[in-house]
Amino acid sequence: MIWDSELISKYDLSGPRYTSYPTAPQFDSTISKIALVDKMLMPSKSPLSLYFHIPFCAHLCYYCACNKIVTKQYGKGAEYVELLGEEMRLRSLMLDHTRKVTQLHFGGGTPTFLTEDLIESLFGTIKQYFNLVNDGSQDYSIEIDPREISHSKLALLTAMGINRISIGIQDFDAGVQKAIHRIQPINLVADLVSYARELNINSINFDLIYGLPNQSLGGFRSTLEKVVELSPERISLFNYAHLPERFRAQKRILETSLPTSSLKLDLLKMSIEYLVNAGYQYIGMDHFAKPNDSLFQAQKNGQLQRNFQGYTTHADTDLVAFGVSAISNLNGVYIQNHTDLPLFRRCIEKGQLAIAKGYISNIDDKIRHQVIMTLISQFELNTAIIEHSYGIRFFDYFSQEVDNLMPMIEDGILEIHNDGLQVSIKVTERGRLLIRCVCMVFDKYLNGAIEYSKVI
Repeated sequence: MIWDSELISKYDLSGPRYTSYPTAPQFDSTISKIALVDKMLMPSKSPLSLYFHIPFCAHLCYYCACNKIVTKQYGKGAEYVELLGEEMRLRSLMLDHTRKVTQLHFGGGTPTFLTEDLIESLFGTIKQYFNLVNDGSQDYSIEIDPREISHSKLALLTAMGINRISIGIQDFDAGVQKAIHRIQPINLVADLVSYARELNINSINFDLIYGLPNQSLGGFRSTLEKVVELSPERISLFNYAHLPERFRAQKRILETSLPTSSLKLDLLKMSIEYLVNAGYQYIGMDHFAKPNDSLFQAQKNGQLQRNFQGYTTHADTDLVAFGVSAISNLNGVYIQNHTDLPLFRRCIEKGQLAIAKGYISNIDDKIRHQVIMTLISQFELNTAIIEHSYGIRFFDYFSQEVDNLMPMIEDGILEIHNDGLQVSIKVTERGRLLIRCVCMVFDKYLNGAIEYSKVI
């Protein structure tokens, strides 16, 4: 991957992260719920990926844009787990119970907000309705706040089958932590990582954020040194998007304390160079992995994909999601639950699915989905595969899009290769950081009405 400051400045755009296509703003609250349920009832033998959204947080992090409920009342988790149990019962009636759950993820909020009794109860219900595997082939993960986890809770999670954890670090600098209201000393994280290794958790991800208040090149380099010393298998390096008009907690961050645009770019450049020199492979967008990690191996073998959890090695699954705001994806049929907990509760208590909105992909959506997801995951698209899959002539079907790619080709972001047998579109090393800009060319729904984060 090559850093090109001029290109980055030229393509200073905002756009989707493409964890789905069409993206969430296209989901329709007026869509027929019966039509969505009919699609959910269609038989499938694909493995399942389950997602559970736990919205509760004991602490308010000022930078956070997640759907969350801040409370110290841990008892709220009990009622929520009951609601999840009833939602699982309703959804399981529509699914073949023999389908293996090859991927499982708990997100939030703070999933480890739940007490150990509630975690055990939740897993018991999951096992009642779904076919979990626990032979080492599973990819079962959970997001962890180091301030909300104990050794006994982590041991319980591994006994339930969790074999990958993602730890929210953001920054180890004390001044930054104070500014974002997230104080967590490095010894807290080091102890968590050490005990996770004792429990044979061999896939650990660290979430970092650049662009936070009070960050400096020296301070963030020190954070990266500590991160590399702790040696997680994966690292996510996210760009902080300051949108206080949309996320109330961000109003507590002084805009004068935020890095300038120039410093943010310097932070990103320094971080990429440091992590690559430390042996991490750049996967794409904001993800890094060690060379022996399954994420890099999947990309190397052409099997990497994206979903609502980011890059994934399980491209062949139907995603079934539970809890407030959760989004399912069943072969291009998107179903999103209510984002408001009282609304979610009322639906479930009435024995109804808590569907707020959804989308049923048409054939054009599916074609564009495959194009975008292949480019953003592999940085290369064999157009013949699209042609054979959908019976189209790629350069006729996407004639306008190909014309729109020409400036990117002239700028060295893309190359078109034709060996006489097949034609491929390849993102250059110089263009990798701008992959979202490339994907946006194939997004027919972009109209400037939705505010997205910067691509870099």
